Amino acid sequence: RRRFANAAILIESAETPTDLLTRLKQIERSFGRRRGRRWDARVIDLDLILWSGGPWSSPGLTIPHPLFRQRDFVLRPLLAIVPDWRDPLTGRTVRQLAGRLPG
Repeated sequence: RRRFANAAILIESAETPTDLLTRLKQIERSFGRRRGRRWDARVIDLDLILWSGGPWSSPGLTIPHPLFRQRDFVLRPLLAIVPDWRDPLTGRTVRQLAGRLPG
């Protein structure tokens, strides 16, 4: 079984979410990431989960990330840095969302 690490960061940027996602994909490529099959192991995987501007939708990008509410590996790192950040669609805080996860 492969080992991996999950982390979350909070950044400030004047870029639109679409432009920021483009920059994240450039960073992935610089680390050697090559697009393959979905769910395959990867060197690095950078995602844009939440944005201070609320919901965002464009081709290839939906914010908040549609599955973040169900993913422990996303919510636990978020909980460490922005526990009171609210999901713009449900109004629940990251703390509340993490508390709803099993186990």
